[in-house]
Amino acid sequence: MEVHVKSVLLSWQFWALLSAAFAALTAIFAKVGIENINSDFATFVRTIVILVVLGSILVATGQWQAPTSVSGRTYLFLVLSGLATGASWLCYFRALKLGDAARVAPIDKLSVVLVALFGVLFLGEKLAMPNWIGIALIASGAVLVAYKA
Repeated sequence: MEVHVKSVLLSWQFWALLSAAFAALTAIFAKVGIENINSDFATFVRTIVILVVLGSILVATGQWQAPTSVSGRTYLFLVLSGLATGASWLCYFRALKLGDAARVAPIDKLSVVLVALFGVLFLGEKLAMPNWIGIALIASGAVLVAYKA
């Protein structure tokens, strides 16, 4: 039993499903949270919470690294990723402020389709026909869920 639990905790699938669950809660909590404030300020508050919680986790688990132990290339791509994340959050919260969470979230999840395309184009990843069919289904499903009759 213990070996099975450990293998689940080391599985990318487990963490990806947990990520999806928390992303869903993010949309619901954010939609309620931005009712009476500016969406950009809401993003700012959310970011502060993330910084405090993650910093606490790093310190508590002894995972803090000396900033000098990180290469310039790594910093460059982490900064670019941070900028993209910030832009994504600003856009996401603005969309939630203006639209229904049940319609905004599926369009946001078109990022899955874009990641697959960018992975192939920029990272040289290979996808088989079933993968491409899945990507087409995800794109179609996102559009159908977001569609307002």
